[in-house]
Amino acid sequence: MDLIDRKLHLDKVIERIEFARVCVNQHHIVKTVAISKYSKSEDIKDLYEIGVRAFGENKVQDLETKSKELEELPLEWHFVGSLQKNKINKLIALDPYLCHSLDSLELALALDQRLEASSTTMNALLQINSANETTKSGVSKEEAKDIYQQISESCKNINLKGVMSIGAHSEDEKLIRKSFQDTYKIYDSLDQATICSMGMSGDFEEAIRCGSNMVRLGSILFK
Repeated sequence: MDLIDRKLHLDKVIERIEFARVCVNQHHIVKTVAISKYSKSEDIKDLYEIGVRAFGENKVQDLETKSKELEELPLEWHFVGSLQKNKINKLIALDPYLCHSLDSLELALALDQRLEASSTTMNALLQINSANETTKSGVSKEEAKDIYQQISESCKNINLKGVMSIGAHSEDEKLIRKSFQDTYKIYDSLDQATICSMGMSGDFEEAIRCGSNMVRLGSILFK
């Protein structure tokens, strides 16, 4: 796909985001993070050329490789994958704009300890397993608010900005919608939370209508 076709395709995706956004209200702002985990640096550069600035990787090694290959571009890097404790130091060194996948109090405490030792901080989201699916990481929706507050109080080097969730893995639109609604309800109850990251290529419009203000789009952008 050449740049002209990519731009036309991106415009269509933006139109869909805009339509869903105004269903919430005209002042609702939605940020798009392009998930580049299956894409090459050249593809990321193409999207940059047509206006995309935020990109997300789900492996620390891939984030390191691509951020170095594209270091001349002013890109905003997000880490969206499961964070293994043995990768914490490397992630800290890469200094991503936002870590979406803080999926337990235990991980938060380990990350905070390493951040303290490095004399630095990191922006992060608490990952919520809102559909209580055994195949997904994240805290349960029943524990989410309590754990969020514990991290906020105990982990001074982590700047919690809000929550992240993956929609229910189901063909039932009602179940998917409920998983988003439950996450948004938790987000809305948190003091000073500003980011509700929900919605991927197959369900971002429903996520936005449920209140998401950050969507993570991979396959739909990297065609």
